Amino acid sequence: MPIRLNLLAEAHAQEEQRRKDPVKRVVWGGVLAVLLMLVWSSSLQVRAMIAKGELIRLEAQLNSQTNFYSQVMANQRKLSETRHKLAALHRLATSRFLQAPVLNALQRTTVNGVQLTRVRTEQVYVLTEATKAVTNSPGKITPGKPARVTEKITITLDARDTADNPGDQVAKFKQEVADHSYFKELLGGTNEVRLANLSAPTVIAPGKPFVSFSLECRLPERTR
Repeated sequence: MPIRLNLLAEAHAQEEQRRKDPVKRVVWGGVLAVLLMLVWSSSLQVRAMIAKGELIRLEAQLNSQTNFYSQVMANQRKLSETRHKLAALHRLATSRFLQAPVLNALQRTTVNGVQLTRVRTEQVYVLTEATKAVTNSPGKITPGKPARVTEKITITLDARDTADNPGDQVAKFKQEVADHSYFKELLGGTNEVRLANLSAPTVIAPGKPFVSFSLECRLPERTR
């Protein structure tokens, strides 16, 4: 029987041993792991770029909405200020002091021997500047106040008492003015008709003696 000899058996065995070498497997495993890490890192970068683009888009949208909101709030403040001014002008127009009712009331406050020589009306408006809110050291906030105007009106009646005994009719005319319904409403419950001036009897030749006097009516102050 013939005997077969494999002269390359030793070489094949060595090659097979090299292929089964664990170090080589570890190296290939490491290379594969590095490749997987690179792929995973690349996917993360792509996702980060996509997220950053979305963030930029949302920030731009938010800024546009913020600008629109700021514009709306500014317009709302202007509208509120305009309405406040219109309301103030309307109050001023409807409650302003008129001269005609005063003259009409004086026609109904006549006293024999008393001659009304002049009616003077003084209107003074005192402006108080607006104040800003102030924060003190403990952090307490004192709110500010808007600008306001205080209206002061004074009516002065100059008259002459030419009665037989000049001066006797002064108090009667004063009471007549004070009792009239228009002046009662005008002066309110706290103010009254005041005798501001009373002269000595005067004679202008060849006339009869008379007394000059002045009545003062101070209306309640109004702040707007």
